[in-house]
Amino acid sequence: MEVIIEQHRQLRTYIEKLIPDIEEDTWQEFAAKLVVRNYRKGELVIKPGMVCKHVSYVNKGLLRSYYLVDGKEIITSFFAEACYFSDYESFLSRKPAVMYSEAIEDTEAVDLNYADLQSLYTAHPQCERVGRLVAEELFVHLSNRNSSFLLDTPEQRYARLLQECDPIVQRIPQYMIASYLGITPEALSRIRARISRKTNSTLLVDPNQ
Repeated sequence: MEVIIEQHRQLRTYIEKLIPDIEEDTWQEFAAKLVVRNYRKGELVIKPGMVCKHVSYVNKGLLRSYYLVDGKEIITSFFAEACYFSDYESFLSRKPAVMYSEAIEDTEAVDLNYADLQSLYTAHPQCERVGRLVAEELFVHLSNRNSSFLLDTPEQRYARLLQECDPIVQRIPQYMIASYLGITPEALSRIRARISRKTNSTLLVDPNQ
């Protein structure tokens, strides 16, 4: 039982940041419906044709979501520790998924299924509030990504990714980062070289001159 409590601890910390005054009985009922799952590196969590049954919180590990279009992977999202992941369109609509979700690293996630989530929403207003706040975070993330593709250059998109997710970026293969940015691996290499030159030039400037 102590192991299960420890596996839930990170999620509780996350929820308490959203709702510091969450009631203990609400948390206990919420925790009773959680299921801990482990995925091996390279394992598909969701694939087209499946109905996504869970929303999940990542305790440790790294995942990606992508479409396969004419044999080409188009990566839309990465999910690491302290993130929720799911195919939300499939999860909410109860229709088959059209994208893939895959573990990039060995991953431990805490799952909550659709029926249990709906029952918690009905029984506990605080759970519904958590769901709304998480949905708002996801909407802002998606909106920012869409705006970036319309308004930013690939180099600006890469700089934003480094600023927001630098520790995660170090764990992701370069070809996946390129796909996420909507560019080729060769273009990403050129962008990284330009950024490196700019950084080195800045470091070489004597601040006392």
